[in-house]
Amino acid sequence: MTTDRTAAERTAESRAARAAGIEVEPAAGHIGAEIHGLGLARGLDAAQVEAVRAALLRWKVVFFRDQRLDHAGHVAFARLFGDPVVLPRRGKASPAGFPEVETTADRLELGGRFGMEHDEWLRRRRHTLLRGWHCDHGARVDPPAATILRAETVPPYGGDTTWSNLAAAYAGLSAPMRAFVDGLRAEHRLGVGYQPRPGDDAYVRHLLDHQTASVHPLVRVHPETGERVLFVNGYYVEQIAGLSRPESAAVLELLLEQATRPEYTVRFRWRPGSVAFWDNRATIHLAPSDNAHLDHPRTMHRVMLAGDVPAGVDGTRSEAVVGSAPGRW
Repeated sequence: MTTDRTAAERTAESRAARAAGIEVEPAAGHIGAEIHGLGLARGLDAAQVEAVRAALLRWKVVFFRDQRLDHAGHVAFARLFGDPVVLPRRGKASPAGFPEVETTADRLELGGRFGMEHDEWLRRRRHTLLRGWHCDHGARVDPPAATILRAETVPPYGGDTTWSNLAAAYAGLSAPMRAFVDGLRAEHRLGVGYQPRPGDDAYVRHLLDHQTASVHPLVRVHPETGERVLFVNGYYVEQIAGLSRPESAAVLELLLEQATRPEYTVRFRWRPGSVAFWDNRATIHLAPSDNAHLDHPRTMHRVMLAGDVPAGVDGTRSEAVVGSAPGRW
């Protein structure tokens, strides 16, 4: 069944690419493809939109090189594929006049924030090897459907991003394990695993003021492809419902190790003008941590597309615990 669906997706992708006059070059065996032949700033016609969408659904993340997008062009490109999210709060580096665009500039955003320098911030948030793997806003009841990230300034080396295909990870589980996890649900909560500073901690106060948590199916059904997706990550997942703490911890570690196996991943080397467009419903990604010690800026601009409320194998949808409601940011 999985093989048939994959073959159909490949056929649709190839047909759409030929009609659009573009080339889709796979970057790894299970995830990632570079798309050639498009200038995103010029706009896309209907055939090109269809081809990009088909490639995205097939490869989960697609890459474009040497693009000349400004903020307006970035938002216009995003609108071809969905409704851009307007965040009520953005970092201080984000551009005025473009509420859909969030700018991530590590040294500007993290240095000194909450009383911590960049290195301490990363150490307290990523104290295990798998901790940094996440989908965007996974603690919400309706995480974004997709993210489009473009590079403005990047270091000459380091700073790569890695993505993993959660549909391939689920398919790679044994049949008994798939049957076991199909019916489980887990709580995803903002701030899980953060190691507080001794005494007063400004980030803990921030988390308490902005609590966000939802109960999601551990296996979600992709709303467009019908694939079963192992909906797990190292950043938000708190507890598998119905399991004891030790059982939950053991199962989550097993599943996260499965989700991040090298064969299910692709790593992307950024250059100025590079754009990555990923399916946030079927991937997790790992932001780089190898460039904090380098004296080079890394400035990226992000637009996210509004998503739906995930549904499990039995059709049961996610439920908000605190801090989010469908369609309300």
